[in-house]
Amino acid sequence: MTRKAPRRTAERILEVTLDLFNRFGEPNVSTTLISAEMGISPGNLYYHYPAKDELINALCQRHEEKLDEVLQHADAVRLVEDAERFLRTLFEHIWAHRFLYRDLSDLLSKNRQLETQLQRMHRHKTLAIRTMLVAMGRAHTLNLNAHELDTTANCMVVVLTHWLNHEYVLDPRQALEPANAPAALQRGVAHVMHLLPATVSHATLHKPPSSG
Repeated sequence: MTRKAPRRTAERILEVTLDLFNRFGEPNVSTTLISAEMGISPGNLYYHYPAKDELINALCQRHEEKLDEVLQHADAVRLVEDAERFLRTLFEHIWAHRFLYRDLSDLLSKNRQLETQLQRMHRHKTLAIRTMLVAMGRAHTLNLNAHELDTTANCMVVVLTHWLNHEYVLDPRQALEPANAPAALQRGVAHVMHLLPATVSHATLHKPPSSG
C-alpha cells in the first residue's frame, strides 16, 4: 500500500491542478495555490512535479492520449449524424482541458515542449478530420474533390480548436463555467458542421420522410 501512495498523490495533484487551471486560467494559478488547495506542503508537490511546466506537460500528455483514442475512430464515420457525435466527443475532451485552449498563446510562448505537443495534436486532429471526410465520401454522404477535402478539413480543425476562445471572448466571466458546457459545445458542433452543407450530398440533406 505504501508504494502506491506516491502514484495516487501524483494523480490527485494533476486532478486538482486541472480543475484550478480550468477555473482560473493557468497564468493565475501558482504551485503555492495548488499545494494549498490540496492541503499538502509545496515540498510534497515539488517532489512529484519539480516545476509548473511539468504539471502543464503532464496534463497535455493526458489530453493528447484521450484525444487520440477518439481520433482513431474517424474512419468509422459515415453519416452526418455520425460526424456530429464524433465532433461532440472531441469537443467534450477539449472542454475537459479547456485551459490549454483558453491560454494557448501564453502557454506556447514559454514552453517549448508544449509547443511540440500541441503541434503534434493539431496534425493528428487534421488528419483524423480528413479521414472522416474521406469515409463520408465513401458512404456517398459527401462529394469532395482533393482540394475541397483539405480546405474543409483545415477549416473544421480551426473552428474545433479555437471555438472555446470565441466563447470566452464573448463572455469572459461565464463562458467557460461548467454550467455553460452543454450549450457552448453544442454551438461549437453546429458551427463545425455548418462547414459541410455545401458539400453534403442532396440525398443526405433532403431525406424523404419515413413511410413508417
